[in-house]
Amino acid sequence: MNANTPRDFRAEAWRVWAFYLITALVFGALAYRLLNLQVFEGENWLTRAEDNYTLDISVPTSRGIIYDRNGVILARNIASYNVVITPAFLPDDLADIQHIYRELSVIIDVPVNNGTVDDAKLFATCVPGPGIAQLVELGDSLAPYRPVPISCDVDEDIARIVRERAVGWPGVSLEIDPIRDYPTGSLTANIIGFLGPIPATQVDFYEEQGFIAGRDKIGYAGVESTLQDILAGTNGKRVVEIDVAGKELRNLAPPIPAVAGRNVRLSIDIRLQKAAEGALLGEINGWNAYFGQVRISSGVTIAMNPKTGEILAMVSYPSYENNRLARFIPAYYYQQLSEDPRHPLLNNAISSEYPPGSVFKLSAATGALNEEVVSVNQAIYAPGQLVLTERFSPNDPGRERPFVDWIYDEKPEGFGEIDFYRCIAYSSNVCFYKLGGGTGDLPGFEDEIPEGLGILRLAEYARALGYGEPSGVELPGEADGLIPSPQWKRINQGENWSTGDTYIASVGQGYVLSTPLQVLISGATIANDGKQMQTTVVREELDDEGRLLKPFVPRLKWDITDTPLITKFDCEDGYCLEMDTKSAVDPYVVEQVQTGMRLAVTDTLYGTLNEIFGDFPVAVAGKTGTAEYCDDVALAANRCTFGNWPTHSWTLAYAPFEDPEIIIMAFMYNGGEGAAVAGPVVGRVMEAYFELKEIDLAEGGGG
Repeated sequence: MNANTPRDFRAEAWRVWAFYLITALVFGALAYRLLNLQVFEGENWLTRAEDNYTLDISVPTSRGIIYDRNGVILARNIASYNVVITPAFLPDDLADIQHIYRELSVIIDVPVNNGTVDDAKLFATCVPGPGIAQLVELGDSLAPYRPVPISCDVDEDIARIVRERAVGWPGVSLEIDPIRDYPTGSLTANIIGFLGPIPATQVDFYEEQGFIAGRDKIGYAGVESTLQDILAGTNGKRVVEIDVAGKELRNLAPPIPAVAGRNVRLSIDIRLQKAAEGALLGEINGWNAYFGQVRISSGVTIAMNPKTGEILAMVSYPSYENNRLARFIPAYYYQQLSEDPRHPLLNNAISSEYPPGSVFKLSAATGALNEEVVSVNQAIYAPGQLVLTERFSPNDPGRERPFVDWIYDEKPEGFGEIDFYRCIAYSSNVCFYKLGGGTGDLPGFEDEIPEGLGILRLAEYARALGYGEPSGVELPGEADGLIPSPQWKRINQGENWSTGDTYIASVGQGYVLSTPLQVLISGATIANDGKQMQTTVVREELDDEGRLLKPFVPRLKWDITDTPLITKFDCEDGYCLEMDTKSAVDPYVVEQVQTGMRLAVTDTLYGTLNEIFGDFPVAVAGKTGTAEYCDDVALAANRCTFGNWPTHSWTLAYAPFEDPEIIIMAFMYNGGEGAAVAGPVVGRVMEAYFELKEIDLAEGGGG
């Protein structure tokens, strides 16, 4: 064989099969990847590809308008003008751009340059800080065809100038956003509330409903909060095609229009609201000027139709200016309100709890007469003072504790013999001590009222009249008050209940707490012959064209003369003692309590409301209250001295007596005597109500 002849090359078989296997694996992997991308993940990649050229645009809705019962606007939407620049529409020449920036800067008072683009990233939209150039540069890097807000909520005159000059300023324009406006401001702030940005903790919830965090606002207080679903409406939607610069090219789907929120007509009469505020502030300022110091720091007055449950006026002082919170919530103003010890952000009418004092006696009177603890003609001896040997257990030797009547300083011998009606009319504490706790532990009076109503039965009648639980009015933050029981005291005070505790509770003192609205509801239930209507501030719902959608229908919550009282159990040491409470209140009982309230006006001797309503042209009935208290404020001022505690002032009255259509309550924090301080407020609001009624009748209209 010639040496230059090449030998035949033969690859080993395993090498050939290895090559084939590797080739097959490579092509198999490529095929699997291709199959996975096109088939299994095809829909996902298609969606991502579509996201690169599609944009969902939320079209903001219009929030519903809030009216008073006569059509006066309480909350509306007004135009807010924002100056914006679209980077893609600016001139090509840098000198022309700078010229526009400089001229615009002078008008809107925003610097041309301030900080860097990275600094601008740290600021939220419309927050002062970055310069015009930095804001536009940031927007240009993100989406050149998307308008960049430069100055928000500018004055209407400035907006007019910018609109005129924008003809020669390519890229500069105005955007109009709706913002909330409250024409009645602080007068109705505690009822209407205000709006705020969607909280971070609720972003997911509201985004599911189509709202946009950072743009859309929700109710933070008042009916703006509780009626959020009614007022808010539904945002619209546009799906458009965009290019890489963010420029809109065309609609990819038919636009979904925004649905405006429904309008609401409240039960409030703004005219009576103004009169109530004037009466309350006039009395507060008058007494503070008289004492030369801020003695009365806060107060409440509420007016309601007892037959329908409609709140006609609700004033909580101090209030706040909700227009200052409409565009954005200034940190300094919110902090100022939050740190004010008078709590202006709190609606004291529903959220604050106070000892009700003698206005609570209506509960004791109703229960005592209905449970036959007393009869209307029974003579009850009311000395100026009772001395009770108070015991906390059967083996307790006890200690003597005096219980005085309010007239004791003026007349130590007290009222003497009085009947059931005068117990109410004179607001005799001693009488109600006996009705509530009985006289079995009082030497010399053992057989007069051997067993009183007792705390558990008293609690039942108090709850029946509206104490001890929220009313359900359409306002946020309603407190439930407190009707104590022996079990509650053992748990919270570590002490057994005593007869003295029942005495004190019977006159609305001790551990008893209520909101001003609960006091009003208790009086309204008696005034309306035992029928308690659902309290409401909402009258009607309307569409955006004013058509009635949901008319007002008064709703009966319960009738104490028909609805059985819930039987409660007093549980001690593992066993429960059922209280023998009657099934319902006899209509006769309600009539007698009404008679006692009327006597408070007509009795010229000791009728607590005679001086205010004795000559009133309409028959009025009512109840006053002076409630001792000892809270943090009183303790800090060292005013909680035994026998000389400071007092709150209460008054409750309704009219006409035979056919009531208005009931009014006034409360004055640290006001003193109820009849002297809160009484005149109720009198002036009552006067205003009937004057407005005459005006409406003369004009042939009115709510």
